[in-house]
Order: sequence, then structure tokens, then C-alpha cells
Amino acid sequence: MGDITLRRIDELTAIHDGIVKLAGAELGVESFGLQVLDFPAGFAHYPEHDHSEDGQEEVYVVLAGSCELKAGGERLALAAGALARVGPDLRRSIEPGPDGVRILAIGCSPRGAYERPQDFRLAAQA
Repeated sequence: MGDITLRRIDELTAIHDGIVKLAGAELGVESFGLQVLDFPAGFAHYPEHDHSEDGQEEVYVVLAGSCELKAGGERLALAAGALARVGPDLRRSIEPGPDGVRILAIGCSPRGAYERPQDFRLAAQA
């Protein structure tokens, strides 16, 4: 096989009690951030945040379940198949729906090279 890396979501290295799966690090992606977020129903610990310092925009792809994305004073209901982009300066948070949610989160800064946060690196790479 050429320059291809294959992983199954449920076999990825996970942090934060399995909530965040390190897809980008496991696949060896260096040009953008890539995580799978598994939030059970009632999960209220996804921190409200923005990326104004690093200029990172994020795209959330809902793979399963549903959630409410709160960003820039708006509340958007997202279900499986939905894609949402959030600009770097908007504060955002995610609240899972009644059955939880699985999200593919993709992030990168158009202002420069992507640098994986220390928390999202594999132990062997840290």
C-alpha cells in the first residue's frame, strides 16, 4: 500500500475518558487538526472556546446523533449529515442531543501552518 494510513474510529487513541479520539495524530495528518468527538447525552463539559489567538477555523461534521451548536449568539440544531463551519473569533460550544452525538471536527488556520496542540498528540510523539 502506498502513502495511506487506515484506522477505525473505535480503535483510535482517545483522551478525556474516550470523549476525544485523536484521528489526526493516528493518521499522521500534519496540515490540519482532526478529532472525533463522542459526546453522550447530557454531556456538558465541552468548553466554550474560540480560536482568536491561533486563527483556526473549525468545521464540525455530524456523523451520528444530534447536537446544538452555540456560536456567535446563535443556536443551531445539527443532525447526522450536517456540516457547520465556525470562524476563529466566534465563541462556540456543543450540547449533545438526547441520543448523544459523534462529530468529526476539522480545524486549520488560513494564516499559517497547523500546529497540533500538546494534548492532542500521541504519547509517542509528545
